Amino acid sequence: MLKSVVRAVGAAVRLSPAVPSAARAFPLGSPALRSSGSATIRPFTRSLWVLNNNGASSGYRPKLFSSRVLSPPVSCGCGGLHTEGDKAFGEFLSDEIKEEKKIQKNKTLPKMSGGWELEMNGTEAKLTKQVSGEKITVTFNVNNSIPPNFEEEVEQGQQQKSPEDEPEIVSTPNFVIEVTKQGAKHSLVFDCHFPEDEMSHGEGEEESDIFAIREVSFQPEGDSDWKETSYTLNTDSLDWALYDHMMDFLADRGVDNTFADELMELSTAMEHQEYIKFLEELQSFVNCK
Repeated sequence: MLKSVVRAVGAAVRLSPAVPSAARAFPLGSPALRSSGSATIRPFTRSLWVLNNNGASSGYRPKLFSSRVLSPPVSCGCGGLHTEGDKAFGEFLSDEIKEEKKIQKNKTLPKMSGGWELEMNGTEAKLTKQVSGEKITVTFNVNNSIPPNFEEEVEQGQQQKSPEDEPEIVSTPNFVIEVTKQGAKHSLVFDCHFPEDEMSHGEGEEESDIFAIREVSFQPEGDSDWKETSYTLNTDSLDWALYDHMMDFLADRGVDNTFADELMELSTAMEHQEYIKFLEELQSFVNCK
């Protein structure tokens, strides 16, 4: 029902503060997500981004080619220009597409266990299942789902890393869970995310959940937008016992660490497919085909 993309904008500017000692320990961040049992991962080979010291988040876009036209531009039946820079750009994209397809681990999208049905609309995915008369819906969008944790700068004169040493990409999207009961006027909605900050845990402590609840609210069933006029409970300062009960409530309905791990794998495969598709469309646009 609810579109996770609507919530993703707010999620980008809200980072949870430190949790009190009595509070529930929040999930581990990216290092835990890349464990052996975690989502499918792939080498970070996106040359278009790596050329920039700080990646896409810095706002700087590197000049891949000189703005000086090496030969007089020409036009074709498409009405567009065709410069030497366009030719070099197209050749670069061709190589980039080949490399991405070479490292693509999932030619088809992985299946979700637990009886979830997948419905896709572009970059958005919706997972649904029925549990004893209740309808559980999970929506997420792969846009902006790659954590900005690739901060290693390429120093001048530094030896280039081998593909095996490159950082690996895991898509960790924000997602919205909607629980609908028969006869109820409103649905119980959870706005969830994969925390980026790693938190240490002492010996003997239970393993943390790999996802966290950010906000909880009742929303009218069938509405696609989150109504800001409905009371929204933020979990930043929530009592740990209440938070635990909410997590158990979701786990009883199939939304647990296993689900979250499979969701990351699905999202990672979707994001990679969309990235390759974008490169192919960009190449076609540049080459005027």
